[in-house]
Amino acid sequence: MSHTGLIFIAIVIGAGLLLVAGKSRKRGGSSTFHTKARPVLTKNEQGLYWRLREAFPDQIVLAQVAFSALITSDRSHRNRYSQKVADFVLCDKAFSVRVVIELDDSSHAGRGGEDAARDAMLKRAGYAVLRVPRTPDIDAVKAAVAEATRGGPAVPAGVATNG
Repeated sequence: MSHTGLIFIAIVIGAGLLLVAGKSRKRGGSSTFHTKARPVLTKNEQGLYWRLREAFPDQIVLAQVAFSALITSDRSHRNRYSQKVADFVLCDKAFSVRVVIELDDSSHAGRGGEDAARDAMLKRAGYAVLRVPRTPDIDAVKAAVAEATRGGPAVPAGVATNG
């Protein structure tokens, strides 16, 4: 092969490598992709987390649980919940879910329809859902969880069950 032919092949290979490298950067492979750390829980969520731990010391409180860890369905429907996250899940020591707990603070303003759809999805899977507008006192959270898991009547003011 001639010297010109080798140069041509080298140029084609080099261009191919540059093209592949450019595509990987567009998919997040670039070191220039900007990311920054953020808190796992908001201040309001942290308050509710500690209240749940205080109220239920012998149970497991999980935070920021992916719906895909809670429910499954036909593959064609998974996109309906694959990006959803429950604020808290209260489990017994065998990791059986007692109740899914959502904090409806100001970040939920105007999302009633979306929240209702999320609750319905969890209920269809057999979960009790408890929504709280703020961190309740210890007695209120105990009563609310008891009612949510029992499916009984309305719970104390400021705490709503959807189970």
